[in-house]
Amino acid sequence: MTDPRPGDAFQIGDVLNNTYRIEALLGRGGTSDVYRARNEISGRLIAIKVLKAEFSGNDDFLVLMTREEEVREIRHDAIVRYSENHRTSEGLVYLVMDYIDGPGLDAKLRQGPMPPEDLLILCKRVSEGLKVAHDRSIVHRDLSPDNIILRDGDPAKAVVIDFGIAKDTNPGAETIVGNEFAGKYAYAAPEQLSGNTDARSDIYSLGALLLANFRGEKPQIGNNPMEVVKNKAMPLDTTGVPEPLKGLLDRMTAPLPDARFQSMDEVLRYIAGDETEDVLSDATVVVAPPKTLDPAPPVTQTPAAAPPAKPTKPDTLKPKPAKTGGGSGGILAAIAAVVVIGGGAAAWFGGLFGDAAPVLPKAAPFALVIADPENGAASASGFVPSAQMQETLSARVRDLGGEASLTLASGDIAASWGDDVLSVLDDVDDLDTWQLSLRGNEVAITGSTSDADLLDRLTSKYPDEWPGALGGTIDVALTSLFLDAVEVEYLLAQYADCGPLTQASHPGPVGYGPEDAVLISGKLAGAATVAALQEAIEDIAEDRFVVIDAEVLNPTLCLVENYLPQAPKSEIEIVFTEGVSGATVPDGRFLVGQNPVIDLMIPESVTTGYISASILDVSGNVFHLLPNNGRPDNSVETLRQGRNGKVPLRVTFDLDKPDRNEGELAFEIDDSSLGKSKILVLHSYAPLFRQMRPRQESAVGFTEALSERSADELIQSLDSWIFTIADE
Repeated sequence: MTDPRPGDAFQIGDVLNNTYRIEALLGRGGTSDVYRARNEISGRLIAIKVLKAEFSGNDDFLVLMTREEEVREIRHDAIVRYSENHRTSEGLVYLVMDYIDGPGLDAKLRQGPMPPEDLLILCKRVSEGLKVAHDRSIVHRDLSPDNIILRDGDPAKAVVIDFGIAKDTNPGAETIVGNEFAGKYAYAAPEQLSGNTDARSDIYSLGALLLANFRGEKPQIGNNPMEVVKNKAMPLDTTGVPEPLKGLLDRMTAPLPDARFQSMDEVLRYIAGDETEDVLSDATVVVAPPKTLDPAPPVTQTPAAAPPAKPTKPDTLKPKPAKTGGGSGGILAAIAAVVVIGGGAAAWFGGLFGDAAPVLPKAAPFALVIADPENGAASASGFVPSAQMQETLSARVRDLGGEASLTLASGDIAASWGDDVLSVLDDVDDLDTWQLSLRGNEVAITGSTSDADLLDRLTSKYPDEWPGALGGTIDVALTSLFLDAVEVEYLLAQYADCGPLTQASHPGPVGYGPEDAVLISGKLAGAATVAALQEAIEDIAEDRFVVIDAEVLNPTLCLVENYLPQAPKSEIEIVFTEGVSGATVPDGRFLVGQNPVIDLMIPESVTTGYISASILDVSGNVFHLLPNNGRPDNSVETLRQGRNGKVPLRVTFDLDKPDRNEGELAFEIDDSSLGKSKILVLHSYAPLFRQMRPRQESAVGFTEALSERSADELIQSLDSWIFTIADE
């Protein structure tokens, strides 16, 4: 519970809608508070989420609140049940929902690690609920420990809450909404940083929060947007997570959406154990040979199940998901199986054989995957027949900058298997990307190279001249020395969040040559998008120099950019001045604590029509400088006051101006406005809007009204200027 305050929306004992009596404040958020209340008619406990007063008139938050209400159509015990939105006589908007009695998963996180078996039960429960939501095209977008409650403390009774509304839209908040990023950085899927969200994003977030609760600590993903973007592109570290939970989390949290489970159905099938086809599936078992041994003290080491192979990049830009299997008895059943067979597996590694050489357990199938992918570290995982090969192969992978996870075992393989595999590895090592997938004596070579001679040598040798008893297939693609501009254009379309992006370097008809730089221009909504786009292009550009020469705005400015009418610029000029010192600020860069004074210079040629001026700030709001309720007449004739020639028009004022009226806006900068804002000036034949707009409104409301009037061809010119607010 949270202690109430005098300024809270509701007080203990308040009765809403003659029905709901407030009993306790459950928690505070950036934009809303949650209360426990009791229906005085039925006696049933409910929860009430109320938007704070300053957001109840904000269209963005009302849309999100309405979206959350629509979740009431979903009927599943793992999804919180919603009723409907209400508005008090004071204008406060609140949403009625079920009250779930139990701890949040965030409280469990603070208490420390959770047992793997509880997390698997929790995963199944939440996946079943989200499947129903996804089937109705509803994606949560903000799955995190604080949005899952364990009814009565039981993981099997977990309930997902908080659909559709975020905690804060101000810069620096952990949760952001709108057309851009939605989710908490710590648990959000990588694609959410660029505004792309679908059901697979929820799968990633669920996997990430399960991993956090297994470790008992929140993920550390970086201290700034650049670090966040970089870390999000890397696989989550599941070292130390026991199987079968590890295999499940690895598939749920693959950085590339196409490499993850594609639906909650697939997650549930994996848990149930219906898939068995993967080279390194959970069906891989280690069977001890039938031999009676003298007892000895048990040792807890067991051979680790090999993780799924990391997907390689195909010819297309979107990688195909790698198959992953599950044990035929299911993951939940496998937990019990581990307890039963663990002691037997440990015995093989516990020195129970006296002076005789240890007999390695048998792996069926005997599987090994070695890979050096384009967008990831080299790896080797699976079984090897000797300590010598284990050491040699591990060293080879480390030399490539990767890690190996190899388990000693015996199997149905040739005696020369280890040397034969290393011989094949020598042949493919010069490929640009490659993977060896082995299952017993069968090998599949896949990869790519831009060296046609190397490809000819390999394809002339394989598949006819395999070393030893090996045999199999080879599929190596020949890649071009040139980077196709279409590939770059595909990425630009994915990351364009503030209008179209262009390839300013103008590649030739065959694309970018090996020495050509890739130069991108346009506008983007934030630094995180710039970093993500830079990394995405560098992934396909190889050693080419990549420059993102884009103007970085913010989501509000980008939203408005998409709705601005197509109108020419005018000769109107702008002059920025600092109100206290009177100094001009040519670059429009102001500091916290300063008082921006803004003058427009109306040119001699502009003598008729109407001038409208607004500020679009970083918080998602639009402030109308002219006209407004205190300064309604914005006709050029009135503004000129009989003056000819170039005439100054002040639109923001000195705070110390003694005779300043209500319509003459003045302000001092605080740290809530850090970033870029835009001055928008439109010259129209008639008043721009049919009715006076409020002095402050949301960007969504403004753009809707602006786009409606743009069709009337009223606008003669449109000018805009960026001014920046910094803290030093």
